[in-house]
This record gives sequence, structure tokens and C-alpha cells, in this order.
Amino acid sequence: MKDIADIRNLPVSERLQLVGQIWESILEEPDLLPVSPELERELEHQLAEHRRDPASSIPWEEVEREAFEEE
Repeated sequence: MKDIADIRNLPVSERLQLVGQIWESILEEPDLLPVSPELERELEHQLAEHRRDPASSIPWEEVEREAFEEE
């Protein structure tokens, strides 16, 4: 495990990859992830918007590619 000081010295793209890996590990146990009523409402709203107009959504692969591009 890296020390936070070591992590801060990494390029942003590598730090974002670490965040993604951490998030994926959290998603492996979704029942442990707290969801506030406000967040639940927002997620339901976003899902309804997607169902109303699926073409307006951006595929995750595109978001991930743009987020992890080198500066």
C-alpha cells in the first residue's frame, strides 16, 4: 500500500486510475454503500432521463477514456 505522500506525487492520470480501482472495489459490495434519500432521488431522476432519451447519455468507456488521458 502506498503512503498518501507517494500518491500525491503520482501524475493525475495515475491518481485517477487509483480512484477508479478503489471505486470498483467498493462496487463489489454494493450493499455496504450508503445511499442517502437525496442521492436515491437524483439517481432515479438520472435513470428516468436516460430512459427518456438514451442517445443523450455518454458511454462510460468514453468518460473513462477522457478522464484518464494524459495531460
